[in-house]
Amino acid sequence: MTPNPGLGVVFHWLGGLASGSFYVPYRGVKRWSWETYWLVGGVFSWIVAPWVLGLLMTNHLTSVLHESPTSALLWCYFWGVLWGFGGLTFGLTMRYLGMSLGMAMVLGYCAAFGTLMPPIFDGVFVTSVLGTTSGRVILLGVGVCMAGIAVAGLAGMSKEREMSAEQKKEVIKEFNLKKGVLVATFSGVMSACFSYGLRAGDPIKVLALQHGTTTLWQGLPVLVPVLLGGFTTNFIWCVLLNVRNRSGHEYFSSAKSKAPMLPNYLFSALAGVTWYFQFFFYTMGETQMGVYKFSSWTLHMASIIIFSSLWGIGLHEWRGASGHTKRLLGLSIFVLVLSTVVVGFGNYLGTRQ
Repeated sequence: MTPNPGLGVVFHWLGGLASGSFYVPYRGVKRWSWETYWLVGGVFSWIVAPWVLGLLMTNHLTSVLHESPTSALLWCYFWGVLWGFGGLTFGLTMRYLGMSLGMAMVLGYCAAFGTLMPPIFDGVFVTSVLGTTSGRVILLGVGVCMAGIAVAGLAGMSKEREMSAEQKKEVIKEFNLKKGVLVATFSGVMSACFSYGLRAGDPIKVLALQHGTTTLWQGLPVLVPVLLGGFTTNFIWCVLLNVRNRSGHEYFSSAKSKAPMLPNYLFSALAGVTWYFQFFFYTMGETQMGVYKFSSWTLHMASIIIFSSLWGIGLHEWRGASGHTKRLLGLSIFVLVLSTVVVGFGNYLGTRQ
């Protein structure tokens, strides 16, 4: 199949929409602790959805995984475990900073590490990226993306200075800038490990194609071991929190919790499946980017921030901010959209070489 970078950008935008939206259903969960709804949603994100979609959209999923090199499976799982630390602290970032500022900070680190490290590690950064016109255009797009993320961060800091403590607590009940920045930094660096896990799964993609899976769906089997690693980390942490906070009873209907059980499970499941779709579309988009598929990570990060910022506006997280702050937010969205155009154009040039 001939790569189509324009179509790839669309797929990455759909993935960004899913990622930027997944936390919204959690707002409908009532009387459950964070660790409870995070783990329930995670079961659907990291176990149910990868297997169900993998079985539906690919050929002989179990055979592909059985025949895959043990080293590839272990590396996918290993990077998934490390990514899991970023994933669980990502949820904490949303609690402390809100969707707009939280995602901007986490994804800034994640975009830099997840995009640039794979070609550097593979030893092709100088020859294939710096040494070609298309590679330099893509690198320019990465720089534009980082600039957009920086402007989004400035908008968030400007909002933080302007809003009173009461206003912050009204829209983000647990707002804490210092704690949020520390958690966001750790989360962003560790979240980039997902990119490394996808790269480690290249031998699995080859086997998927050999079993007759179409090019567009070849990356779905890789998500199974990577997300299993993420599930491991999150499961252990959430269970520990359940024990420490004595919140394990929340999984079951009881007079003590008085939680709306069915809605809570449904909202958590919806959040989890929505989260999974970001990488469902990511793997599709990656197949369309040609030899510069590492740039997919930048497109993914940029689109996530665009849609999460729009959600932040819709959920009134920017209410009370000045016109200057709102203009910074608008500028960041514009620059991030521009970055996806530049990266897409660079990949288009790559298909013409």
